[in-house]
Amino acid sequence: MRAKKVIVLHVRDDIEKEEFMKEVQRLNLSAFIYIHGKLDSLKVNVQGTKEEIREAIRAIRDAHKRVRGRLYPDRKGLYTYYPEDIFREANANISLPILIKTLELLGERVEVKEDYIKSSMPWREIVELVRRLNEVLSQIALQTTRQIREVVAPVSVAYKIDPEELLDLLVDLGIAEYKEDKFKYELVKNKEQALKELLEYLEGDKDEDRSDKEGRESA
Repeated sequence: MRAKKVIVLHVRDDIEKEEFMKEVQRLNLSAFIYIHGKLDSLKVNVQGTKEEIREAIRAIRDAHKRVRGRLYPDRKGLYTYYPEDIFREANANISLPILIKTLELLGERVEVKEDYIKSSMPWREIVELVRRLNEVLSQIALQTTRQIREVVAPVSVAYKIDPEELLDLLVDLGIAEYKEDKFKYELVKNKEQALKELLEYLEGDKDEDRSDKEGRESA
């Protein structure tokens, strides 16, 4: 027996409407759904069996919750992101540890939960960040191991350094080596230690540049 149910979702602006409509289009639901947009709300008409309607409304409310979580910060100023949503929007496939480490290096707040993350970086910015990370990873994928990529990619994007230059720098610092037989760069230290030493070098380099600049200005 088929039935019909109507729910109303309140929205703040057109961006929320657009993001919500994109989410609904991705849902693979058995029920028939018709959405009518008003100024500050969306009227959702759901038709199907009672079970199909229940399933559809649950999925629709969840989609709306996800959209609101990524568009509007909570009281701590953090947005709620499901990694699969970010990667799908960015059309990229990167590891979550690389994204988290990059956010931390950029000075963004990050909280990692069981199946989602919270961050101070807004939605459009985090999507663009993932796209940049994906470009860097594509550039060095064939000549690196997973461990070294998790060091190079975050630092490359956060410090705006070409990843190829970073690979050479890691070798110069004795943190990595190039394996001729494998045609790959590999870390000779664990990932955490390698990242620590690389960042210490880069920060020291930055301090030297700052001292040189101040010396020239006072001369």
